Amino acid sequence: MYTAEPFRIKMVEAIRFISRDEREKALERAGYNPFSLKAEEVYIDLLTDSGTGAMSDNQWAGMMLGDESYAGSRNFYNLEKSVRDIIGYNYTVPTHQGRGAEQVLFPLLIKKGQYVIGNMHFDTTTAHIEISGGRPVNFITEKAFDTAVSYDFKGNFDLQKTEDFIREKGAENCAFILITVTCNSSGGQPVSMQNIRDVSTLGKKYGIRVFIDAARFAENAYFIKHREKGYEVKSIIEIVHEMFSFAEGFTMSAKKDALVNIGGLIGLKDDEDLYRNVRSALVPLEGFPTYGGLAGRDMEALARGLREGVEEEYLEYRIAQVSYLGRRLADAGVPIQTPAGGHAVFVDAKKMLPHIPQYRFPAQVLANELYLEAGVRAVEIGSFLAGRSAETGEPVISPMELMRLTIPRRTYTNNHMDVVADALIAIKSKAYLLKGLDFEYEPAILRHFTARLRPVS
Repeated sequence: MYTAEPFRIKMVEAIRFISRDEREKALERAGYNPFSLKAEEVYIDLLTDSGTGAMSDNQWAGMMLGDESYAGSRNFYNLEKSVRDIIGYNYTVPTHQGRGAEQVLFPLLIKKGQYVIGNMHFDTTTAHIEISGGRPVNFITEKAFDTAVSYDFKGNFDLQKTEDFIREKGAENCAFILITVTCNSSGGQPVSMQNIRDVSTLGKKYGIRVFIDAARFAENAYFIKHREKGYEVKSIIEIVHEMFSFAEGFTMSAKKDALVNIGGLIGLKDDEDLYRNVRSALVPLEGFPTYGGLAGRDMEALARGLREGVEEEYLEYRIAQVSYLGRRLADAGVPIQTPAGGHAVFVDAKKMLPHIPQYRFPAQVLANELYLEAGVRAVEIGSFLAGRSAETGEPVISPMELMRLTIPRRTYTNNHMDVVADALIAIKSKAYLLKGLDFEYEPAILRHFTARLRPVS
């Protein structure tokens, strides 16, 4: 059953559906990379859920109470209290966004050549590990790679492979374990509480620190409540507290589940020495520790958004909208990662475009065609995003070729989801006509953001 939005709309922003001819010219000018499209050329923007959602009247009211003091802003202390109440950690350090948190924390944890173990690191996390001298490795469950088979927790670690790797390489060569909740790269898939607990136990066994990439922590808690036995009677905040009890710190892009347009966090449970080092490292990179690259008004919006993001009525609506789009596509035979994730529906481009080899980026081809068909901007999560090996320079072939339909929070209605679904269903019947892509310009780092491509002849 569809759950109606638990809010009323007070303000709207006009969007424009430009002509097919205009879209073709725009995509060519953008180098066949939707990241380079102008926002005004996009009808429905599903590129990312990062900072693209709508804030509440309560958050906007809070922005009018911004204390822009350089040091000691009261908005910082409101934010600190929200983190303590919801997550249970003693130390909070704000940053301008999630990658700001990573660039401050990771160099303090990683020695050159050490491994950072994850379920499946996302692109910017991988980049910051490598920039810090580390080597990212992924040990997600094999069940994540079969998009057609439903499994409740496709974000889980493969515990045996993780432990085998630690034994082979030596615990001293592993900087830390990073649990990404939900796991974006596997399709917005949750990690079970049991798996989080087991990873924590594994870390303690070998003396390896455990941290959480917490961008979508509330959505993960919602899935635990509804899919894991014994948690159905617990509140979201109780589940969140337990999740974070198994780690000693987190990084967070607050632009997702904290419902703000800008902001990030580093949270530490009780390591005062690391907290002091983080504060010192923050100053030259992000700013003074009580603002961390944010205006006071932004910290207030974040303090309030953290509380709104764990409201069960909101989460029920949020997950239901993603599920609605997933059902529409699956019912029409469009291959998706099943079950649908928490923040997006991931279309399996490898199955939809089997004639396009992975080195010709089938998910990018599909994203471009979706834009041409209906003005919808999506994003590739596959070999184009995977880039090149930092050690060999060779292209990395992704285990999955996914196109992510990322749904901004409190922004679009199910009528918009119907436009997206109808467009992909129409594309499915002519998918065999689509052709692959090659590079016109390839950046050295995080290439998918600024690369230029061209269709192969």
